[in-house]
Amino acid sequence: MAGGKETPRQKMIGMMYLVLTALLALNVSKSILDAFVAIEENIQKANESEFYRGNEKRAELRETALDKTEAERAAKAERLSKIVDKIDEMTAKRIVEIDNLKLEILKACGEDVETKGSGHIVVKAYDKKNKPLLPTRMDLDKVEGKDKFDEPMHIMVGDDIARPKGKGMDLWKSYNGYRNELSEIIAAYPGGEGQKAFFFKAPSINKFKDQKDLFSQIDKAIKASNVNQDDKEAIKKIYSSLTKEEFSTVHDVPNVHWIGKTFDHSPSVAAIASLSSMQKEILAARADAVSLIRLRVGGGEYSFNKIMALAYGPELANAGDEIEVQVLMAAYDSDKQPEVTYSGSKIEEVRDGKGFIKTRAAGGSEMTLSGTITIRNKSGIPKSMPWEKTIKIMKPSGTVSLPELNVLYRGYANKVEAVASGYDQTILSGNGVSLTKSGNGWIANPGSGREATITVSGRSSVTNKTVSLGAFNFRVSRLPDPELYFGAAKNGEQISRSETRLFAKYPPEIPLNAVFTVLGWEMSVSGSPIAPPKGPGGQINGAAVNLLKQAKPGSVVGFMTDVRGPDGITRKKGGSFKL
Repeated sequence: MAGGKETPRQKMIGMMYLVLTALLALNVSKSILDAFVAIEENIQKANESEFYRGNEKRAELRETALDKTEAERAAKAERLSKIVDKIDEMTAKRIVEIDNLKLEILKACGEDVETKGSGHIVVKAYDKKNKPLLPTRMDLDKVEGKDKFDEPMHIMVGDDIARPKGKGMDLWKSYNGYRNELSEIIAAYPGGEGQKAFFFKAPSINKFKDQKDLFSQIDKAIKASNVNQDDKEAIKKIYSSLTKEEFSTVHDVPNVHWIGKTFDHSPSVAAIASLSSMQKEILAARADAVSLIRLRVGGGEYSFNKIMALAYGPELANAGDEIEVQVLMAAYDSDKQPEVTYSGSKIEEVRDGKGFIKTRAAGGSEMTLSGTITIRNKSGIPKSMPWEKTIKIMKPSGTVSLPELNVLYRGYANKVEAVASGYDQTILSGNGVSLTKSGNGWIANPGSGREATITVSGRSSVTNKTVSLGAFNFRVSRLPDPELYFGAAKNGEQISRSETRLFAKYPPEIPLNAVFTVLGWEMSVSGSPIAPPKGPGGQINGAAVNLLKQAKPGSVVGFMTDVRGPDGITRKKGGSFKL
């Protein structure tokens, strides 16, 4: 452009392009600065909204403190108002600090901040007496040196953006101090009866990967403290809203401090907007804190256009059981308990927004309880709604059938099962018998007597009461003798010459799972001149095997054995088999 070989006309056109480019650059710069002016205006409006939001909750709290018709509630509101006063004092301190920085920057840029009113930079000066939390109202459109950046950087940063030494660092410490003080003061108050006082030890978090990591670090600090369950989310929100990452990488420069990143070569109007944004964060956190404290005296926080009566209690009950039904309104004031009636009578036991009704189950398969619940609005006008609760009635019963077969075998693990109908827990106790729980049933081991008694009881986990449902008598007998088997053949049946094993067990018609052991045997074969062979255990030996093989067809093979059962008794058991 405008080279030595260009014609005068080309040089003139090139010069015009150069001027046009410069004008466009100036226009772009002006547009950016005007954008900061617009941003600042919106932030100042938001500051006013947050200021009034916090003041609205503060006013509700003070109104409650002045309402002496509810003495206890008023006293509680008065105590909480003092906490809000302390919060406002902390907040006002930071608002003034930031206001002073904004005015100092404007003065350093040569702007007139002494003249106040419409048409000037300072539209409405800071009002320490009447509105100490509301920042100075400014019109940055009246700033002449909107693009000046040396002055803000000198005041806020100094020469090194990585290690700021200006007044910005004082602001950084004050801002973080406010975060910690605010989150600790709203968490600290006495616990309920038998509870430790609530508190939050605020950590110094300014390094985190992302929002999830930040929340994780805050949760860890909350767990290490004793924070009321109802306050945890609010404290997390307030703390995180005032937390900034201290160091980051800016234009490939690592470890740049937040103050340096924010105010590095920042035009005056941009620096003012950044400071106003910090004021907005402080005012929003203050409003959230006051709202949380306001909630602790109940009422006023929510408005309901629908309410619902609820009644709940046990779904099942046995005749004669005591029943407890809890009745409540879905929306209620913790400082104004509802009035509850049952069958036309007023219930005296009302707490935690619920009426507690105790009666006895009666009637057929179910019974229906009903009444009303009443709550009053802020003007004292009552609102009543009906409630109803249906409870199924069960008849208690316990049954053990076939009394003629009620036998317990001594020395045997008798399996017993029983059900207490109408109860969710079945309990067995015995006389003359020990009972041990085994899976869904019991194991009964009778003593030396001839009779034993098992009592069935039912227990309700709702009422925690135990009721005896019946006692059942049993005869106590010794285990019957088993049958002797040689292989698969029992006494009197035909056997194989190759069989070698003796067994003692019950036949299928005796449904007992008892194990018998053959301790020893003696074998005889009809017509044999050889002395009967003997042996231990249930396996016949070589002599007996040879005798069995040599015996004539049709011979009778006899065994006499010693057998021991699970009761420890040794029995003599004999048997005859055919070849």
